[in-house]
Amino acid sequence: MSKIPFVPPLEDFEYGKATQLSGSVQRVIAENPNKFTYRGTGTYIVGADDVFVIDPGPLLDSHQSALESALSGRRVRGILITHCHGDHSPLSGWLKTHFDAPTYGFGPHVQGEDLLFDPEEVDELTDEEKKGETADFDFVPDVVLKDGAVINTINGLTITAIHTPGHTSNHLCFDFAEEDTIFTGDHVMGWSTTVISPPDGNMSDYMRSVAKIRQLGRAVWRPTHGNPITQPLAYATALLAHRMDREDQVLASVAAKPQTIKQMVKVMYAEVDEALHKAAARSVLAHLLKLIDEGRVGVVGDQPISKDSVFFATPA
Repeated sequence: MSKIPFVPPLEDFEYGKATQLSGSVQRVIAENPNKFTYRGTGTYIVGADDVFVIDPGPLLDSHQSALESALSGRRVRGILITHCHGDHSPLSGWLKTHFDAPTYGFGPHVQGEDLLFDPEEVDELTDEEKKGETADFDFVPDVVLKDGAVINTINGLTITAIHTPGHTSNHLCFDFAEEDTIFTGDHVMGWSTTVISPPDGNMSDYMRSVAKIRQLGRAVWRPTHGNPITQPLAYATALLAHRMDREDQVLASVAAKPQTIKQMVKVMYAEVDEALHKAAARSVLAHLLKLIDEGRVGVVGDQPISKDSVFFATPA
């Protein structure tokens, strides 16, 4: 299994404090840590007096107060949303009203059921986990961004939208040319691999999107959670190799004997905390759907695919 060079843990920070990360970038971290959000949502403020805010975060009073303080006396020119999960976009409504600023995004979250998410599982999550796990169906951008759209520049700063489907179909990364930086949202994170959760998540799209931002050759990637990735080319190469290794594991599993996703996860992720096995199962399903599309895996029976489906390798 290819090893991913995860970045050092995010430890030296203070919740609610605006920290200067570079000449034009500050970050305020929300106090919503959990197994999905790591230390919490990092809201980025780009600019000086005129700013863009990237991923305002969850509906959390303490984070709202922190952003209000950090943005006091500044003009918010736009609110940029990487995707519509509960730890990224919900606070945009308040921010839009309070600072009279437009929101930007690829589009609303696609309506639909997660193929592996049982309704009864919601009761097992803490309130903070729900914020990180659930979709924000209320967010609709004022300005719809297509791939390659250049957002109105301020003070000579250029931000370009990059459509990066995979984690979600409406995921955007934001290229910040002047600092040779990409804000990667949840598309690529330095502390963990990204969960690809069908039907909105798509493994084929994800792998193409990682390769897409790698080709831009930027020096720094800044995820919404955790520390920056300062060697993104090597990191992305290792990440894609890891995904291919997982795909090979899935194919080998079903080639050995027909199996369910739960059976595969138990073996493939034996060294991983069981609390993360449900998330792992979603990525395994994403790999299986990719392999099914490619004609390399089949499904027993003619019922819709579910977490209890039995998968097998098709003849070469």
